[in-house]
Amino acid sequence: MMQDALYGGVNAAVLTAMNADLSVDLDRMARHCQWLLANGCNGLGVLGTTGEGNSLGIAERLSLLEGLVERGVPATVMMPGTGTTALTDTVLLTRRADELGCRGALLLPPFFYKGPSDDGLFAYFSEVIQRVGGDIRFYLYHFPAQSAVPFGLELVGRLLRAYPGKVKGIKDSSGDLAATRAYVAAYARDGFEVYCGDDGALHALLQEGGAGSITAAANVGSAISALVCRNWDRQAGAEAQVTLAAIRRVVRSAGQIPALKALVARHTGAPSWRNIRPPLLRLSAGQEADLFAAFDACGLQLAAAE
Repeated sequence: MMQDALYGGVNAAVLTAMNADLSVDLDRMARHCQWLLANGCNGLGVLGTTGEGNSLGIAERLSLLEGLVERGVPATVMMPGTGTTALTDTVLLTRRADELGCRGALLLPPFFYKGPSDDGLFAYFSEVIQRVGGDIRFYLYHFPAQSAVPFGLELVGRLLRAYPGKVKGIKDSSGDLAATRAYVAAYARDGFEVYCGDDGALHALLQEGGAGSITAAANVGSAISALVCRNWDRQAGAEAQVTLAAIRRVVRSAGQIPALKALVARHTGAPSWRNIRPPLLRLSAGQEADLFAAFDACGLQLAAAE
């Protein structure tokens, strides 16, 4: 396991709580963030895929970051998703994250235009990094199934050479462990932090020298993820990984974001956690019943909520 990574260990891809009118419920979200930090999380990936970040407007994203900090969520543990299709919006969000005290930001590539060249992507990230300035570090978000714009090894290396210390790591949500390992093998020795977006890969990645995870299932399984990290080189870590992988399978099989919102609603006793922005839809009662039965069969007992 990589030592001294800025976000080393367990990072939750945090759900965004919403009111009945689908506005952001900052109070409830802040309580969930604090619960995560008290139950195994080292960091919080807000405004990512799981947090419905791309369903929120720029003003909403800024208000969310500012509101969480105002409610006592430490900016230093947050890695907000700030990558957008518009260069100027990405700069605006990332600069504000830096001003608030976030140490890093997670950036999707500009994902509207498909098949961009490495030269085009390099130019985009160069513009962002130079315009943002400040102290914030940049983490690349490799999620080709969603963005259709991958981060190849050569592009990553080119960015690292051009911006040493600024391009700090990557979240690999490809689900391809071989690809995740390739980032580690190529660049981890230089301090490049590799995080898996797949809970099922956590134990294996840590053994390879990866930095940890940034995952959706950590919203409910962070304590198990922490066991894996603490015991990455022991049998206890391998055993905890079995449970962690089971939790991920259950959540993904039911539709990851609405499933996690249903689980958190049940755990907290707050039905409003089920609120979700279209085109995503909440689970039906039957789907929830099947989800809860499968989740409970994993054997995880969640700590008291909020």
